[in-house]
Amino acid sequence: MTATSPGSTESRPAGPMADARALGLAHYAARGVLEHVLARHGISFGQQIVLRAAVTADTPQRAEDVVTQVRASLKADPADVRAAVDELLARRLLLADGGRLRPTAAGRDLLAVVGAEAAPFTARIWGGITAEDLAAAGRVLALVAERADAQLAALNAEGPDRERADGV
Repeated sequence: MTATSPGSTESRPAGPMADARALGLAHYAARGVLEHVLARHGISFGQQIVLRAAVTADTPQRAEDVVTQVRASLKADPADVRAAVDELLARRLLLADGGRLRPTAAGRDLLAVVGAEAAPFTARIWGGITAEDLAAAGRVLALVAERADAQLAALNAEGPDRERADGV
């Protein structure tokens, strides 16, 4: 939606422009709500992501496959993801079965409870946003993620010891 000044043919956006800061603020605001719900159950955001990866997998995955998947999603340190796997195993929310991770009934139940508790907040956060606006935002966010992933891959290919282009 755009706005115009009286007598003007030039249009300008009728609201704040999306940028990295706006994206970050929205992410952390919504994540803060979820983390509040997760804290009631003694589970961290990272643990919830690992557990969800195991629960939603078509077949049980090797722990390293889960670590790789979650690392790719969160851009997290593999050691932190492995620690989350170990914590879920210790809490018996995941079970190691023949080298594969399987969610336990308690793990599945926990995700269901968290989902049910988060649902009213999610409805209030996302409610009233038109399908058109959600589709536009989805397209922009997918493009931003694609471009950021490409930049991160390029940075990782350069290695951490490469001197910055600006000489710093």
